[in-house]
Amino acid sequence: MTEETLTHPLTAIPEKGFSTRCVHAGAARSKPYHALIEPIVQTSTFMFDDTDDVIAYQEARKKGTGTRIEYGRYGNPTVEAAERRVAELEHADGAIMFSSGMAAVTTALLTLLPGGSHLVMTDDCYRRTRQFCREFLGRLGVACTVVPMGDYAALEAAIRPETRLLVSETPTNPYLRVLDVEQFAEIARRRGVLSLVDATFATPVNQRPLDWGVDLVVHSGTKYLGGHNDLLAGFVAGSRDLLATLREGVNILGSVPDPQNAFLLVRGLKTLALRVGHQNRSGQLVAEFLERHPAVERVWYPGLASHPEHQVAARQMAGFGGVVSFNVKGDFDSTRFFLDALQIPYISPSLGGPESLVVQPALNTYYDLSAAQRREIGIEDNLVRLALGLEDPADLIADLDQALVRTVLCGQ
Repeated sequence: MTEETLTHPLTAIPEKGFSTRCVHAGAARSKPYHALIEPIVQTSTFMFDDTDDVIAYQEARKKGTGTRIEYGRYGNPTVEAAERRVAELEHADGAIMFSSGMAAVTTALLTLLPGGSHLVMTDDCYRRTRQFCREFLGRLGVACTVVPMGDYAALEAAIRPETRLLVSETPTNPYLRVLDVEQFAEIARRRGVLSLVDATFATPVNQRPLDWGVDLVVHSGTKYLGGHNDLLAGFVAGSRDLLATLREGVNILGSVPDPQNAFLLVRGLKTLALRVGHQNRSGQLVAEFLERHPAVERVWYPGLASHPEHQVAARQMAGFGGVVSFNVKGDFDSTRFFLDALQIPYISPSLGGPESLVVQPALNTYYDLSAAQRREIGIEDNLVRLALGLEDPADLIADLDQALVRTVLCGQ
């Protein structure tokens, strides 16, 4: 697969390559103080020269032509640098940066969904997103219908007159199910509702949902965009009109990022193409190894022909990502002993950084539920989610092999 396979037929192929855009997208050629790197503007408020300057600022705001910033909740030059870069990488009119990925999701939903409205979302989405839709939005009079991932007839059948939004994720967490984004967007357009896709696992390197007709794309910048396990951030990218509405929501709800995190995120984005390219290659090699291993029951990875949406992924993705989920041949305890036997990955949530991270969802994410409740939502006790870092894939494979042999095959 190539960069060209990512591009929708109606979208012009970008002039510059993706690595070049990761380094330079949205950056001014000339920066303050002749700095090479975007400076950190560490201030909570901005000053005016005199009252004439205030009047000029207010008049420009009334006409919609103002570019000045008055207060940190309404913007920051370092944050804007991060927003411009993500917008260009996503082929969006613009992007808004938030204090976390969940802040991006919740602010978008609160802003777009009035009381009495309805949304439809696919299952296997991030647990906290599902919780927010079902529990918090319900208190505000917003109804939510959850439909099976991949069942587009059920998705369309769930749309009501009061439906305002379709929500999905691709690839999903933890089973890496792949949404047919073109079909998803077409249903939304034809039925007159908005579409929102969380593309955190894909990154703009592997897939850009806006190119396929989706209205809004969401990222947890904490993961691959930041890329170093050292910041929290979120983004929503899309059209100018939709972002204007969301920006008002940010100004009121206040889920704004810190300029230091924006600086770190811009730094991380410069190596996004290199990092994700390595993780794509590692993911494929590790998935193929695990699928052959006698201690592994099943592997979930879009790059494998055994994956339920392999053909969809091959058609619309430039790479299959750095997360591999799999079921070992064992129970709850043998699975956790397998995690303990690993010597390279850390037992930790999150993904997208240089260090490989591994979790047992039944233990790390769904421990508050009974085994029966976990099975009901598809979380088996022997499921493992491995988020590959930047280590050599041969070393990761050797480590996985020794741990599987010791704890699953030999039962130690």
